[in-house]
Formats: sequence, structure tokens, C-alpha cells
Amino acid sequence: MTLGYRGKTSELGKVAVLMGGRSAEREISLLSGTGVLQALRARGVDAHAFDPAERELCALRHEGFDRCFIALHGRWGEDGAVQGALELLGIPYTGSGVMASAVAMDKVMTKRIWQAEGLPTPRYVWLGAHDQGAERVRTVPDELGLPLIVKPPREGSSLGVSKVRGYSQMQEAVALSARYDADVLCEEFIDGEEVTCAVLGTGAEAQALPVIRIVAPEGAYDYQNKYFTDVVRYQCPSGLADAEEREIQRIVLAAYRTLGCRGWGRADLMIRASDRKPFLLEMNTSPGMTGHSLVPMAARAAGLAYEDLCVQVLAAATLDNPPPTGAV
Repeated sequence: MTLGYRGKTSELGKVAVLMGGRSAEREISLLSGTGVLQALRARGVDAHAFDPAERELCALRHEGFDRCFIALHGRWGEDGAVQGALELLGIPYTGSGVMASAVAMDKVMTKRIWQAEGLPTPRYVWLGAHDQGAERVRTVPDELGLPLIVKPPREGSSLGVSKVRGYSQMQEAVALSARYDADVLCEEFIDGEEVTCAVLGTGAEAQALPVIRIVAPEGAYDYQNKYFTDVVRYQCPSGLADAEEREIQRIVLAAYRTLGCRGWGRADLMIRASDRKPFLLEMNTSPGMTGHSLVPMAARAAGLAYEDLCVQVLAAATLDNPPPTGAV
């Protein structure tokens, strides 16, 4: 796959950059959307900001938009909801379709699929909304060991995530996670290096971008450090052995294709220090596009500027079920 859009940007039509929304990641979505909007305009695209929290989506059709760049993060933007609405409106959109978006947003469902396909992901315990009593919570470290990670299965940007080092911390961690999601995901802690790998394209044409190694102070790659400080170091080139980088890219492409993702995405992984085995944590189907975001960094390392990345993603906008040629 050749990086970069070769057509005329005028052919992309009138574009809505969906940003903001109602999720807990609204603030980050506004940052991403503003960056994308400016980038598309810089390349001559007729792009306009559109916040679904402030306007009805049906306005997209009434105002003659030809396609949408989804810069929404989290629920009602990355989980298949807005994708389904755009399918009904018949307006092509960026990124994965309804099913892949919904599945990838749910880390438990994602893990089940990856495990079924033999892809490596940390062991886990799922605590449903009615399975979070003190006695049940107390048994989780017996199953996964300590330390372990507690997180909301349908949230992003490290919101509601805790690293639990002792039994006494479990209930508080579960309560924090439950503020963001009725269900709670408890996950085996993989001691090692954190990396991320972006993908552009669809199916057999999908291409993994260079791997980025994330070095956070004391491993604290949390919401604040992700977006609002400069204490995290990102290494791209990653500094990994060539064979190790290629293996991560292979696993990520398999994970991406298995979920049915398209357009673009980004997988987060841990490399276990003891044996250098990579483990998939999650797949992001609407990755961040802020000044601290990682897909633009990987694209730049591959020779693709931020503005050209945005245009390439936009040009790939499509529908799960495009209308037949000539249909009204």
C-alpha cells in the first residue's frame, strides 16, 4: 500500500469533522477534531466542525455533507452508535464499521475474539454489574496474581484505570472503574515495556506503521500524562530489534483484521520483560489526533505528514452497505 492520497481533495466533497460528543473523552475529542479540521482545510478540503452533542445528526444530510471524519472518542462515537446512524443517513465515514467499532470498544469481547483466534492477550476476570460484591472482588487476585490492572471495559484514555498491588486496594479500584462502566475488567499485569502500533488501510491492503515505544515516569501512562504533560517519552524508531518489531506488526495486523477493522486503527501492547512476548491490550478504532497522539507520530516516521494522514484517512471513508450504483 502506498501512503498518501493521490486524488484531488476537491473530489472529497463537503466534509463534517465529528468532534466533541457526550463521552468522558469529550475534551480529547475536541482537541483531535480541531487538529483534523485545520489539517484538512490546509490541504484544500471543504471541512466543517460538527459536534453531535450540540446538533442532531440528521443535519448532516440536510446540509449536504458528502462524508464524515469521525474524531469522536469513547461511547457514542467509537462504539458503533454514530457509525450506525451514518449508515442510515447514507453518509460515508472514516474508520471501522458498526460491528468492528462496537466489538473493539468492548475490551472483554475483543479479548474473547483474540483468544479464539490464538492471539496473545493478558488473562482476565470480568465482573458484571451484579458480581462486584466484596467477597467476589477479594478472590480476583487469587486468579490473576498481583499486581493486576482494573479498568472499565468500554472506556478509553486510561480513564478509571488502577494498578492494584494488594488485596486491600481491590474494592476501591473496582468502585473507581464502575464510575465509568457498569462492568469491570480485571486483567493480568504484564511487567515490561509498553508499545503501540498503528495500522492504515483495509483487509489485505492494510499496512502496519512503525512501532512506538512508550516510556512513562514510573509506568504512569495515565490520562494526565497522555495529553497534558511532556514527561512521557515516545521512541520512534522504537529501538526494538528488527525481528521483534516485525513480529509486533504481524500480530497487530492479525488483530486488526480479525476484528474486521478498516481505514485505520491503533493497537496497544505490552512486551513481557521475562521472555519478550508481546500481549495485545486493546484496539482503538478512532485514535487520538492531538499534539500528543501516536498515530501522527508513527505516520511521520513513515514519511506521511499529519495533514496528509488526515486526507488519506478521509479518502478511505465508506459505508458497511453502500447503496447500489445509481440508487437514490
